[in-house]
Amino acid sequence: MLHKNLHIVAGCLLLPGLLPQSVHAEDTQAMDARFQATYVWQGKPAFPAAYSGQNSLASAAERSHSFTATAFLGARTWSGGEVYFDPEVALGAPLSNLTGLGGLTNGEMARTTGRNPTFYRARLFLRQTWGFGGEAEQLDADQNQLAGKVDSRRLVLTAGNLSALDIFDGNAYSHEPRRQFLNWALYTHGAWDFPADARGYSWGAALEYIAPGWALRAGRFLQPRQSNGLQLNFSMANSYGDAIELERGYTLGAQPGRVRLLAFHNHANMGGFRDALDLAAPGAAPDLSLTRRFRDKRGYGLNVEQSLGKSVGAFLRASRNDGDTETYAFTEIDRSLSGGVLIKGAAWHRGEDNVGLAWARNDLSQAHRDYLAAGGMGFFLGDGRLNYRPEKIVEAFYALQLHKRVSLDFDWQRVAHPAYNADRGPVTVWGLRLHSEF
Repeated sequence: MLHKNLHIVAGCLLLPGLLPQSVHAEDTQAMDARFQATYVWQGKPAFPAAYSGQNSLASAAERSHSFTATAFLGARTWSGGEVYFDPEVALGAPLSNLTGLGGLTNGEMARTTGRNPTFYRARLFLRQTWGFGGEAEQLDADQNQLAGKVDSRRLVLTAGNLSALDIFDGNAYSHEPRRQFLNWALYTHGAWDFPADARGYSWGAALEYIAPGWALRAGRFLQPRQSNGLQLNFSMANSYGDAIELERGYTLGAQPGRVRLLAFHNHANMGGFRDALDLAAPGAAPDLSLTRRFRDKRGYGLNVEQSLGKSVGAFLRASRNDGDTETYAFTEIDRSLSGGVLIKGAAWHRGEDNVGLAWARNDLSQAHRDYLAAGGMGFFLGDGRLNYRPEKIVEAFYALQLHKRVSLDFDWQRVAHPAYNADRGPVTVWGLRLHSEF
């Protein structure tokens, strides 16, 4: 669901989220139309489980598939202004009805996906840029980006219907499940319960100041009306998700890198784990839905990307939220640490191929653990009881470039302690991904 912009600024990588268009008279593009389609097939064999609950990953063998197709339409409207519209269609059948894991295995699988195609508007947003001088830089045409020259110092306002991940937490090596790592705990901060509807989109606005080697951005986005729901709450005064991010470029051994620090604050009608435990009758399972009221959730994340040479790059993410309230818009992870490498195939004369290897460790807060151990159900988790262990994930893929615009990827994921439960798993998930862009 994410665009794939990648630019170079002052010798450092400038990644998704830095998408401004400070327009000069020459070398500008008036409009553009692009298209992507992605099919993902996944399967898992049976795995051992001492018991299962309502929201468990099924211990029997399963198969899953998803498909998305998106058009990216953009037009330059006035000096410094652009408008983008992305219609999208999706369908799919998830593993175990998309339950039983913190790090779910397919980042292309929306929570509302069904077996029949659903057409919807993914994005409709305006981008306005004000230039403040510096050297002119040429931006190439891409998805949700018109070609044109920009000032190296600029202020960018993005407002409308889009994803918070279009602006925040960019990473050259793990940010795009259509071309890179598929697992939810790898393509963004696992503990960032970022504001979005059940398809991953929202309405909101973000302001970015971009200068050579660094950037600062802040934004506010709508929350859904209910946990992981499709309908958004347009009362932004009492239901919102805020994010602020500082990005800084650097060099390490003559190789460029980038570090991003993210802080987030959500305010929505959420249930509390401790409140649910206190309210439950002796011997009865706690119920988050009985404790919902407007609460705050706060957290932070560290995101590092580092080039290791012309064909190799590495990433590292660490994130944490306060762990007091239910998962509202993303997945059930309260602490997450992940990292990995992406390697281009130049060494074996397949320069357009990619190999990826990554790992993640996900954890829950003590209140979240106690809630699940007492038989509570989350949106994604609920084995009926819990023998807690951190959830550990390894993912590896090989992306074979079949044509200039078509790739076929072979993906493998291994999850130890699925849903943080030592009494279940490990589980292996095999996958194929076919992706095209025009």
